[in-house]
Amino acid sequence: MVWADLVLRDGAVLTMNTVQPYAEAIALKNDKILKVGKNEAIDRLIGNNTKVINLNGRVVVPGFIDTHVHLADYGRLLAWVDLKAVTSIEEIKKRVGQRVQKVPNGRWILGRGWNDANLAETRFPTLLDLDDVSPDNPVVLYHQCGRLCVVNSVALKQAGVTRKTKSPLGGKIEKDKETRFLTGVLQGNATDLVWKKIPEPCEEEVLEGARSASEKLVETGITSVHWIICSLTELKSIQRLHAQDELPLRIYLVIPVSLLDDALSLGIQKKFNNNMFRIGGFEIFVDGSLSAKTASLIEPYTDEPANEGQLLHTQKETVAFMNKMKKTTFQIVIHAMGDRALDVALNAIEETSKGSPINKDRIRLEQAAVFNIDLIERTRKHGLIVSVQPPVIESEFSMWSAIDRLNPKRARWLYPLKTLTKKGILVVGGSDCPMEPESPLFGIQATVMRESFPEERLTPKEALRLYTVNAAYSSFEENLKGSISPGKLADLTVLSHDPLKVPHNKIQDIEVEMTIVGGKITHSKIYHP
Repeated sequence: MVWADLVLRDGAVLTMNTVQPYAEAIALKNDKILKVGKNEAIDRLIGNNTKVINLNGRVVVPGFIDTHVHLADYGRLLAWVDLKAVTSIEEIKKRVGQRVQKVPNGRWILGRGWNDANLAETRFPTLLDLDDVSPDNPVVLYHQCGRLCVVNSVALKQAGVTRKTKSPLGGKIEKDKETRFLTGVLQGNATDLVWKKIPEPCEEEVLEGARSASEKLVETGITSVHWIICSLTELKSIQRLHAQDELPLRIYLVIPVSLLDDALSLGIQKKFNNNMFRIGGFEIFVDGSLSAKTASLIEPYTDEPANEGQLLHTQKETVAFMNKMKKTTFQIVIHAMGDRALDVALNAIEETSKGSPINKDRIRLEQAAVFNIDLIERTRKHGLIVSVQPPVIESEFSMWSAIDRLNPKRARWLYPLKTLTKKGILVVGGSDCPMEPESPLFGIQATVMRESFPEERLTPKEALRLYTVNAAYSSFEENLKGSISPGKLADLTVLSHDPLKVPHNKIQDIEVEMTIVGGKITHSKIYHP
């Protein structure tokens, strides 16, 4: 008789397995799912050393998979001074002063989250406030809205910003109305003047940040992430993370194609092929972003008639990258947000396929946003995967004013998730964390509560698939994860309520009460051995 190591019983199990959609209990052995079924059947697998957790009606779903996370950036952000709850400038000064005492002289101090509306002084902090507590360390503190910050004198000096520096297009270097001295407040594109001078994190900082970020992610029920790599430093750090085997979740790496040769020289093709760490794909960037108006469009931005965005790579260059990729075992990921960029990507895909089936390659269109009927049909025809970040959708409409910038006709086909799903196109979900909230439940709610063009809303079950079975398929791991079935990896998320049954506007409020990765409890509010 094979006894289970861990049994979860008396729960409501949403397996996402069409053969056995619902169950009451699950038995786990080593890092795999041993059996799924009714309480009585699973109870027979309980031995003397089996841990048993009574769920008392709590809901179990497959471990969430986030298909687009900037893990190093998120870890870096977690190290910043948290100012979200501060209620006075004096409190800001206190927190900055405390950080100054902990870091070497000259190291940059970064913070985020302050809001002048919440401050007792009812004003912005200034460089004089920051100079008072940090005369030697450069300080940058970002407003809650993001594109506004206050810096101290040391930061301005290192950035070369003086009273004679002109405000950049789309930004403002604020000066006192009476004295004309710099206040330390930078707005819009002026924030980039200082940001560009902040040193990139070293390998040790990337390692520490990845550990911190991973711990935060498992608290949201995430058991696997597709880590979007941004630098060679991150790639080198990953070798150490893999060797140390310290992260509490599974990693699928997506690397810029510009680092392909570096990655191959590090021997990654041989080193990272297990269930915890995998080199997954390489990403070709065809265009930029909608928020920066660098996403490449067929017609100009409505509010900027001279701007059609920017193609970062032509069709010929994209084809060359794809042909190079086809000589490896890695997945092809193509970042294309605008409709012109999607057209270029699809042309390149069609050119390199030469009549052979494309869907077996599982090519991903990453952050694909501005579609039209023709682009949707071509995407369906070639069996491509569309990778989106649901939290971004409402941001594009509410904060970026997509309807005004694209016009209503084009905006109608911005992230058409329901249409894509009805066409049989596989859509997967990520967070784009730390740019957007990391919670999959937040992302699920965003897709079912969509306000702009509500005909493109998904049902809760369709939205749940984005983070489970669909996500697993997108990384060639559908036989390992994504649903709760015997033989698959024991990656599970325990929720306080059923996301398919609660009011749609309450999905993001569901508590993640336990996260299990490979049979190990990595986060728990209900079980403490």
